[in-house]
Amino acid sequence: MAAPSTQWKERIAADEAVRHAGYARDFEQIQALKSAKYGKGRALHRKQQLGLQASFEVLADLPGHARHGLFARPGTYDAWVRLSNGGTDRQADKKPDVRGFAIKVRGVSGPGALGSGATESQDFLLINHPAFAFAGADEFVGLVKSLTTGPGALLGYLVSRYGFLGALGMMKRFARTFNAPFTGFATQPFYSAAPIACGPYAVRVRLQAASDEVKPVASADWAGDFRARLDRGPLQFKLQLQFFVDEARTPIEDASVDWPEDVAPYVTVGVLTIPQQDSQAAAGQVLAAEIEAAAFDPWSALVEHRPLGEVMRARKVVYYQSQTGRR
Repeated sequence: MAAPSTQWKERIAADEAVRHAGYARDFEQIQALKSAKYGKGRALHRKQQLGLQASFEVLADLPGHARHGLFARPGTYDAWVRLSNGGTDRQADKKPDVRGFAIKVRGVSGPGALGSGATESQDFLLINHPAFAFAGADEFVGLVKSLTTGPGALLGYLVSRYGFLGALGMMKRFARTFNAPFTGFATQPFYSAAPIACGPYAVRVRLQAASDEVKPVASADWAGDFRARLDRGPLQFKLQLQFFVDEARTPIEDASVDWPEDVAPYVTVGVLTIPQQDSQAAAGQVLAAEIEAAAFDPWSALVEHRPLGEVMRARKVVYYQSQTGRR
Protein backbone atom coordinates (compact mmCIF):
# COMPACT_ATOMS: atom_id res chain seq x y z
CA MET A 1 0.00 0.00 0.00
CA ALA A 2 1.40 3.38 -1.04
CA ALA A 3 0.70 6.77 0.51
CA PRO A 4 -1.58 9.17 -1.40
CA SER A 5 0.42 11.65 -3.44
CA THR A 6 -0.27 15.16 -4.72
CA GLN A 7 2.31 14.80 -7.51
CA TRP A 8 -0.21 14.05 -10.27
CA LYS A 9 -0.26 16.02 -13.50
CA GLU A 10 -2.58 16.44 -16.46
CA ARG A 11 -1.12 16.38 -19.97
CA ILE A 12 -3.11 18.48 -22.43
CA ALA A 13 -2.31 18.03 -26.13
CA ALA A 14 -2.06 21.10 -28.36
CA ASP A 15 -4.93 19.93 -30.57
CA GLU A 16 -7.21 18.82 -27.76
CA ALA A 17 -9.70 21.70 -27.91
CA VAL A 18 -10.21 21.21 -31.65
CA ARG A 19 -10.69 17.45 -31.28
CA HIS A 20 -13.12 17.85 -28.41
CA ALA A 21 -15.19 20.33 -30.38
CA GLY A 22 -15.37 17.71 -33.13
CA TYR A 23 -16.53 15.07 -30.64
CA ALA A 24 -19.29 17.44 -29.51
CA ARG A 25 -20.49 17.78 -33.11
CA ASP A 26 -20.39 14.00 -33.55
CA PHE A 27 -22.54 13.45 -30.48
CA GLU A 28 -24.86 16.26 -31.48
CA GLN A 29 -25.60 14.34 -34.67
CA ILE A 30 -26.04 11.04 -32.83
CA GLN A 31 -28.36 12.66 -30.29
CA ALA A 32 -30.46 14.28 -33.01
CA LEU A 33 -30.73 10.97 -34.85
CA LYS A 34 -31.86 9.08 -31.76
CA SER A 35 -34.18 11.87 -30.60
CA ALA A 36 -35.93 11.72 -33.96
CA LYS A 37 -36.58 8.04 -33.25
CA TYR A 38 -37.32 8.01 -29.52
CA GLY A 39 -38.14 11.60 -28.60
CA LYS A 40 -35.95 14.18 -26.92
CA GLY A 41 -33.22 12.63 -24.81
CA ARG A 42 -29.54 12.11 -24.13
CA ALA A 43 -26.98 10.86 -26.62
CA LEU A 44 -25.81 8.21 -24.14
CA HIS A 45 -27.62 6.75 -21.11
CA ARG A 46 -30.85 7.51 -22.94
CA LYS A 47 -32.98 4.94 -21.13
CA GLN A 48 -33.69 6.06 -17.59
CA GLN A 49 -34.60 3.12 -15.41
CA LEU A 50 -35.54 5.03 -12.28
CA GLY A 51 -35.31 8.54 -10.88
CA LEU A 52 -35.30 8.47 -7.10
CA GLN A 53 -35.06 10.64 -4.01
CA ALA A 54 -32.10 9.93 -1.72
CA SER A 55 -29.90 11.40 0.99
CA PHE A 56 -26.12 11.53 1.20
CA GLU A 57 -24.25 11.56 4.50
CA VAL A 58 -20.63 12.68 4.71
CA LEU A 59 -19.00 10.66 7.48
CA ALA A 60 -17.05 12.08 10.41
CA ASP A 61 -13.42 11.33 11.32
CA LEU A 62 -12.19 10.96 7.74
CA PRO A 63 -8.43 10.91 7.12
CA GLY A 64 -6.91 14.30 6.38
CA HIS A 65 -6.28 13.60 2.71
CA ALA A 66 -10.02 12.92 2.20
CA ARG A 67 -11.32 16.05 3.96
CA HIS A 68 -11.75 18.35 0.98
CA GLY A 69 -14.71 19.83 -0.85
CA LEU A 70 -17.88 17.90 -0.16
CA PHE A 71 -16.03 15.73 2.36
CA ALA A 72 -14.47 18.57 4.37
CA ARG A 73 -16.93 18.21 7.21
CA PRO A 74 -19.67 15.76 8.24
CA GLY A 75 -23.22 16.50 7.18
CA THR A 76 -26.29 15.19 5.38
CA TYR A 77 -27.55 16.38 2.01
CA ASP A 78 -30.60 15.83 -0.15
CA ALA A 79 -29.77 13.87 -3.31
CA TRP A 80 -31.22 12.60 -6.56
CA VAL A 81 -30.35 9.27 -8.15
CA ARG A 82 -30.72 8.40 -11.83
CA LEU A 83 -30.33 4.74 -12.85
CA SER A 84 -29.88 4.13 -16.57
CA ASN A 85 -28.82 1.91 -19.42
CA GLY A 86 -25.76 3.39 -21.07
CA GLY A 87 -26.55 2.96 -24.76
CA THR A 88 -27.83 5.38 -27.37
CA ASP A 89 -31.02 3.34 -27.86
CA ARG A 90 -33.98 2.56 -25.63
CA GLN A 91 -33.38 -1.16 -25.88
CA ALA A 92 -34.54 -4.09 -23.75
CA ASP A 93 -32.74 -4.67 -20.47
CA LYS A 94 -31.77 -8.20 -21.47
CA LYS A 95 -29.40 -6.83 -24.12
CA PRO A 96 -25.78 -6.28 -23.03
CA ASP A 97 -25.11 -2.70 -22.02
CA VAL A 98 -23.18 -0.48 -19.67
CA ARG A 99 -25.31 0.56 -16.67
CA GLY A 100 -25.19 4.00 -15.10
CA PHE A 101 -25.68 5.14 -11.51
CA ALA A 102 -25.72 8.95 -11.36
CA ILE A 103 -25.89 10.84 -8.09
CA LYS A 104 -26.65 14.54 -7.70
CA VAL A 105 -25.83 15.73 -4.17
CA ARG A 106 -27.91 18.88 -3.77
CA GLY A 107 -27.59 21.90 -1.53
CA VAL A 108 -23.82 22.21 -1.68
CA SER A 109 -22.33 25.67 -2.00
CA GLY A 110 -18.99 26.80 -3.31
CA PRO A 111 -17.00 27.74 -6.40
CA GLY A 112 -17.77 25.38 -9.27
CA ALA A 113 -15.39 23.27 -11.32
CA LEU A 114 -16.37 25.10 -14.52
CA GLY A 115 -14.96 28.36 -13.16
CA SER A 116 -18.12 30.27 -14.03
CA GLY A 117 -19.44 30.87 -10.54
CA ALA A 118 -20.86 28.86 -7.66
CA THR A 119 -22.35 25.40 -7.94
CA GLU A 120 -25.36 24.06 -6.05
CA SER A 121 -24.71 20.37 -6.66
CA GLN A 122 -21.95 17.80 -6.67
CA ASP A 123 -22.57 15.15 -9.32
CA PHE A 124 -21.02 11.67 -9.47
CA LEU A 125 -21.52 9.75 -12.72
CA LEU A 126 -20.71 6.09 -12.20
CA ILE A 127 -20.78 2.97 -14.38
CA ASN A 128 -20.65 -0.74 -13.58
CA HIS A 129 -17.08 -1.07 -14.86
CA PRO A 130 -13.94 0.01 -12.98
CA ALA A 131 -12.26 1.40 -16.10
CA PHE A 132 -13.13 2.54 -19.61
CA ALA A 133 -12.53 0.34 -22.63
CA PHE A 134 -10.12 2.92 -24.07
CA ALA A 135 -7.33 5.12 -22.78
CA GLY A 136 -8.70 8.29 -24.35
CA ALA A 137 -11.79 9.87 -25.82
CA ASP A 138 -10.90 9.55 -29.52
CA GLU A 139 -11.21 5.77 -29.58
CA PHE A 140 -14.44 5.88 -27.61
CA VAL A 141 -16.06 8.42 -29.91
CA GLY A 142 -15.09 6.35 -32.93
CA LEU A 143 -16.64 3.29 -31.32
CA VAL A 144 -19.94 5.02 -30.56
CA LYS A 145 -20.18 6.49 -34.07
CA SER A 146 -19.62 3.08 -35.66
CA LEU A 147 -22.07 1.35 -33.31
CA THR A 148 -24.73 3.89 -34.28
CA THR A 149 -24.21 2.97 -37.93
CA GLY A 150 -24.29 -0.81 -37.43
CA PRO A 151 -22.22 -3.95 -36.72
CA GLY A 152 -20.53 -3.86 -40.11
CA ALA A 153 -19.37 -0.30 -39.53
CA LEU A 154 -17.99 -1.30 -36.13
CA LEU A 155 -15.84 -4.06 -37.61
CA GLY A 156 -14.68 -1.74 -40.38
CA TYR A 157 -13.73 0.93 -37.84
CA LEU A 158 -11.78 -1.50 -35.69
CA VAL A 159 -9.91 -3.00 -38.66
CA SER A 160 -9.01 0.45 -40.00
CA ARG A 161 -7.74 1.55 -36.61
CA TYR A 162 -6.09 -1.57 -35.20
CA GLY A 163 -5.57 -3.91 -38.15
CA PHE A 164 -7.29 -7.27 -38.60
CA LEU A 165 -5.68 -9.08 -35.66
CA GLY A 166 -5.99 -6.05 -33.45
CA ALA A 167 -9.67 -5.76 -34.36
CA LEU A 168 -10.27 -9.38 -33.36
CA GLY A 169 -8.58 -8.73 -30.04
CA MET A 170 -10.74 -5.67 -29.44
CA MET A 171 -13.92 -7.59 -30.30
CA LYS A 172 -12.99 -10.25 -27.75
CA ARG A 173 -12.32 -7.53 -25.20
CA PHE A 174 -15.70 -5.94 -25.85
CA ALA A 175 -17.40 -9.31 -25.53
CA ARG A 176 -15.83 -9.91 -22.13
CA THR A 177 -16.85 -6.45 -20.97
CA PHE A 178 -20.39 -6.15 -22.31
CA ASN A 179 -21.37 -9.79 -21.82
CA ALA A 180 -20.30 -9.82 -18.17
CA PRO A 181 -23.37 -10.74 -16.11
CA PHE A 182 -25.23 -7.81 -14.60
CA THR A 183 -27.05 -8.68 -11.38
CA GLY A 184 -28.80 -5.38 -10.66
CA PHE A 185 -28.30 -1.80 -9.56
CA ALA A 186 -28.41 -2.74 -5.89
CA THR A 187 -25.99 -5.65 -6.05
CA GLN A 188 -23.02 -4.42 -8.08
CA PRO A 189 -20.40 -1.73 -7.43
CA PHE A 190 -20.29 1.34 -9.67
CA TYR A 191 -17.22 3.40 -10.52
CA SER A 192 -16.26 6.83 -11.82
CA ALA A 193 -13.67 4.96 -13.97
CA ALA A 194 -11.89 8.30 -14.58
CA PRO A 195 -10.41 10.49 -11.82
CA ILE A 196 -11.53 13.69 -10.16
CA ALA A 197 -9.73 15.98 -7.76
CA CYS A 198 -10.08 15.84 -4.00
CA GLY A 199 -8.47 19.09 -3.01
CA PRO A 200 -4.76 18.72 -3.92
CA TYR A 201 -5.18 14.95 -4.40
CA ALA A 202 -6.59 12.94 -7.31
CA VAL A 203 -9.10 10.14 -6.71
CA ARG A 204 -11.43 7.69 -8.39
CA VAL A 205 -14.86 7.06 -6.90
CA ARG A 206 -16.62 3.79 -6.16
CA LEU A 207 -20.14 3.12 -4.89
CA GLN A 208 -20.28 -0.19 -3.06
CA ALA A 209 -23.28 -2.47 -3.60
CA ALA A 210 -26.14 -2.13 -1.12
CA SER A 211 -26.77 -5.88 -1.01
CA ASP A 212 -25.02 -9.15 -1.77
CA GLU A 213 -28.37 -10.90 -2.14
CA VAL A 214 -28.41 -11.62 -5.86
CA LYS A 215 -31.72 -12.85 -7.23
CA PRO A 216 -32.47 -14.22 -10.67
CA VAL A 217 -34.31 -11.66 -12.76
CA ALA A 218 -35.90 -13.80 -15.44
CA SER A 219 -37.25 -10.90 -17.46
CA ALA A 220 -34.17 -8.68 -16.91
CA ASP A 221 -36.38 -5.94 -15.49
CA TRP A 222 -33.79 -3.94 -13.59
CA ALA A 223 -36.18 -1.18 -12.53
CA GLY A 224 -38.61 -3.79 -11.20
CA ASP A 225 -35.82 -5.54 -9.32
CA PHE A 226 -34.77 -2.28 -7.66
CA ARG A 227 -38.35 -1.33 -6.76
CA ALA A 228 -38.90 -4.75 -5.19
CA ARG A 229 -35.84 -4.30 -3.02
CA LEU A 230 -36.99 -0.82 -1.95
CA ASP A 231 -40.36 -2.26 -0.99
CA ARG A 232 -38.55 -4.29 1.66
CA GLY A 233 -36.69 -1.31 3.12
CA PRO A 234 -34.20 1.49 2.45
CA LEU A 235 -31.05 0.72 0.50
CA GLN A 236 -27.67 2.03 1.66
CA PHE A 237 -24.55 2.33 -0.47
CA LYS A 238 -21.05 3.28 0.68
CA LEU A 239 -19.28 5.96 -1.37
CA GLN A 240 -15.52 5.44 -1.45
CA LEU A 241 -12.43 7.25 -2.76
CA GLN A 242 -9.29 5.67 -4.19
CA PHE A 243 -6.25 7.96 -4.15
CA PHE A 244 -3.55 8.55 -6.76
CA VAL A 245 -0.12 7.27 -5.68
CA ASP A 246 2.04 7.51 -8.82
CA GLU A 247 1.71 7.82 -12.59
CA ALA A 248 2.86 4.26 -13.31
CA ARG A 249 0.21 2.50 -11.24
CA THR A 250 -2.57 5.08 -10.98
CA PRO A 251 -2.38 7.10 -14.22
CA ILE A 252 -4.44 10.25 -14.68
CA GLU A 253 -4.63 10.35 -18.48
CA ASP A 254 -5.14 6.63 -19.26
CA ALA A 255 -8.77 5.84 -18.43
CA SER A 256 -8.37 2.18 -19.42
CA VAL A 257 -6.25 1.35 -16.35
CA ASP A 258 -8.00 0.00 -13.26
CA TRP A 259 -6.05 1.34 -10.30
CA PRO A 260 -4.96 -1.65 -8.14
CA GLU A 261 -6.57 -1.82 -4.71
CA ASP A 262 -3.51 -3.37 -3.07
CA VAL A 263 -1.60 -0.22 -4.01
CA ALA A 264 -4.40 2.32 -3.61
CA PRO A 265 -7.11 1.03 -1.26
CA TYR A 266 -10.55 2.61 -1.17
CA VAL A 267 -11.55 4.86 1.74
CA THR A 268 -15.24 5.11 2.69
CA VAL A 269 -16.24 8.78 2.92
CA GLY A 270 -20.04 8.76 2.78
CA VAL A 271 -23.26 6.80 2.71
CA LEU A 272 -25.98 7.15 0.09
CA THR A 273 -29.40 6.14 1.41
CA ILE A 274 -32.35 5.56 -0.92
CA PRO A 275 -35.46 5.42 1.27
CA GLN A 276 -38.63 3.49 0.56
CA GLN A 277 -40.71 5.34 -2.05
CA ASP A 278 -43.32 4.53 -4.61
CA SER A 279 -41.73 5.47 -7.94
CA GLN A 280 -44.89 4.42 -9.80
CA ALA A 281 -47.22 6.71 -7.85
CA ALA A 282 -48.07 10.14 -9.25
CA ALA A 283 -45.51 11.94 -7.08
CA GLY A 284 -42.84 9.39 -7.98
CA GLN A 285 -43.50 9.85 -11.68
CA VAL A 286 -43.31 13.64 -11.35
CA LEU A 287 -39.94 13.28 -9.62
CA ALA A 288 -38.71 10.84 -12.27
CA ALA A 289 -39.66 13.31 -15.00
CA GLU A 290 -37.86 16.12 -13.21
CA ILE A 291 -34.74 13.96 -12.84
CA GLU A 292 -34.92 12.90 -16.49
CA ALA A 293 -35.04 16.57 -17.53
CA ALA A 294 -32.13 17.52 -15.24
CA ALA A 295 -28.48 17.66 -16.25
CA PHE A 296 -26.18 15.11 -14.62
CA ASP A 297 -22.63 16.15 -15.40
CA PRO A 298 -19.24 15.34 -13.79
CA TRP A 299 -18.41 19.02 -14.26
CA SER A 300 -21.39 19.99 -12.11
CA ALA A 301 -19.00 19.87 -9.19
CA LEU A 302 -17.15 21.86 -6.60
CA VAL A 303 -13.79 23.15 -7.78
CA GLU A 304 -12.18 20.88 -5.19
CA HIS A 305 -13.61 17.92 -7.18
CA ARG A 306 -12.71 19.09 -10.69
CA PRO A 307 -12.75 16.18 -13.16
CA LEU A 308 -9.28 15.14 -14.35
CA GLY A 309 -7.80 13.55 -17.46
CA GLU A 310 -8.53 13.73 -21.18
CA VAL A 311 -11.71 11.66 -21.05
CA MET A 312 -13.16 13.98 -18.43
CA ARG A 313 -12.07 17.08 -20.34
CA ALA A 314 -13.81 15.74 -23.44
CA ARG A 315 -16.97 15.12 -21.43
CA LYS A 316 -16.97 18.79 -20.42
CA VAL A 317 -17.48 19.83 -24.05
CA VAL A 318 -19.68 16.94 -25.15
CA TYR A 319 -22.04 17.08 -22.16
CA TYR A 320 -22.58 20.81 -22.64
CA GLN A 321 -23.53 20.21 -26.27
CA SER A 322 -25.89 17.40 -25.25
CA GLN A 323 -27.57 19.54 -22.61
CA THR A 324 -27.98 22.37 -25.11
CA GLY A 325 -29.63 19.97 -27.54
CA ARG A 326 -32.06 18.67 -24.92
CA ARG A 327 -33.08 22.14 -23.80
